[in-house]
Amino acid sequence: MRVLFELIRIIFIFAIVGGLLGNFFGRVYLEIGIDTEKYGWMGFLAIFILFFVLYRNKLQFSGWYKGEGREKLPKIVSRILIFSSIILILLPPFINFHFN
Repeated sequence: MRVLFELIRIIFIFAIVGGLLGNFFGRVYLEIGIDTEKYGWMGFLAIFILFFVLYRNKLQFSGWYKGEGREKLPKIVSRILIFSSIILILLPPFINFHFN
């Protein structure tokens, strides 16, 4: 039952955080003239990566699930993933202005 509650919690948190961040990036991209149909997936992927790092390093320890496999990501992996998501967020404006 705890696993089910944890799954519902993850979906709920992602829906709120992912929805807010996705809406924010979509509006910013539209405001600076970026085609969100073409490059919006990069921002969405960046949100997934950031949420994954946030969950693995912080949120998994405050939930209902208390089973095995609960450990933080190594620092180097966390940094690589965060750096990759920042690049994915900044890439659409660069691609749009450079190649159009």
